[in-house]
Amino acid sequence: MAAAASLVTASLACAQPAPDTGSLGAGSSDADGGGPGGPEPEDTLPGLDVSTVLDGLENPWDVVVAPDGAILTGQRSGGFVVSRPDGSTGPVEADLQDLFVASETGLMGIALAPDFEDSRTVYTCQGHQGDVTDIRVVSWTVDPEWTALTRTGTVIDGLPTASGRHGGCRLLAMPDGTLFVGTGDSASPTVPQDPASLGGKVLHITADGAPAPGNPDPASPVYSLGHRNVQGLAVQPGTDRLYGVEQGTSRDDEVNLLRAGANYGYRPDRLPFVYDESVPMTDPVRVPGAVEAVWSSGPSTLATASGAFVTGDAWGEWDGSLVMGIQEESRLVFLRLAEDGESVTHRADGLVGEHGRLRSVTPQPDGSLLVTTDNGENDSVLRVSPAG
Repeated sequence: MAAAASLVTASLACAQPAPDTGSLGAGSSDADGGGPGGPEPEDTLPGLDVSTVLDGLENPWDVVVAPDGAILTGQRSGGFVVSRPDGSTGPVEADLQDLFVASETGLMGIALAPDFEDSRTVYTCQGHQGDVTDIRVVSWTVDPEWTALTRTGTVIDGLPTASGRHGGCRLLAMPDGTLFVGTGDSASPTVPQDPASLGGKVLHITADGAPAPGNPDPASPVYSLGHRNVQGLAVQPGTDRLYGVEQGTSRDDEVNLLRAGANYGYRPDRLPFVYDESVPMTDPVRVPGAVEAVWSSGPSTLATASGAFVTGDAWGEWDGSLVMGIQEESRLVFLRLAEDGESVTHRADGLVGEHGRLRSVTPQPDGSLLVTTDNGENDSVLRVSPAG
């Protein structure tokens, strides 16, 4: 599938028209929420208590919690680490001999199957090298003692990668057993708008990798397109609204309300054979009907790396808000959405500069968050709770 996607991309690149400067230098815009960048941060967030769950890590990309209380993370360069229910910590054996690690790609998203208590199934999204080099979703089972992961299959392959840049790859397991997969565009100019490529998309698949029911094209796993590098996926509690968090170029990180068949307007192919990052993240001029972001960071990037919703009375007025891990600006950003979910009304920032680059945010039933740091050495999994 990866080779076929490369041929399609090359064919489309050869057919490029003359350079189109119709939207040169333009940025994305918010229809609401205070314009690009949205509302200014306010100082109304509860105090945050922070404790360390795991440390001594290197670029832990994601973290999940099992029903028995085990906390599992994976390091981008390879290797799983667990905090077990009995309090012991250590590596979890796994065969990662085919792991492709380069730039932003490696061992990335992790998700537990909704029937994990019975199936012990874990999903990962990871770089692969062998006969082909691509990114793929892999299924595993883990033993009850959390000592070893056994690979059980490849769910879907052919997610494109080249240098390893813009590899995605966020997983979201749904109660019905399907998976949403947020992918990156591999820094390739035609990929985001190419319906035959799995890059620069949000995919919706069954547990065996088939297109999920309700996809726009019943024969395709593609749910939405026109994305640059999807880093977060989250369903708003009490609704069926699915949100994607995406990293921008030098500006305009985005939160998008995802809908089946929608095009979010990233099209970096204005110059033949060139990955042109001067184009807008959402470009209604060159992508008619492109869906505007619910929120964008405006004229500078924060490097939005994940997204989840916090719940619980201890969060006060921020109960139900979307929280994002931020790499470049080293913080958590909380966004309160309007009633219709189409815009942002308030923003607050937490842990500003306290723990360096922050990657994943994983909500817990008690209202706390598990947060991974992404500093490249002596990284941690942190537990963050509203004080009080």
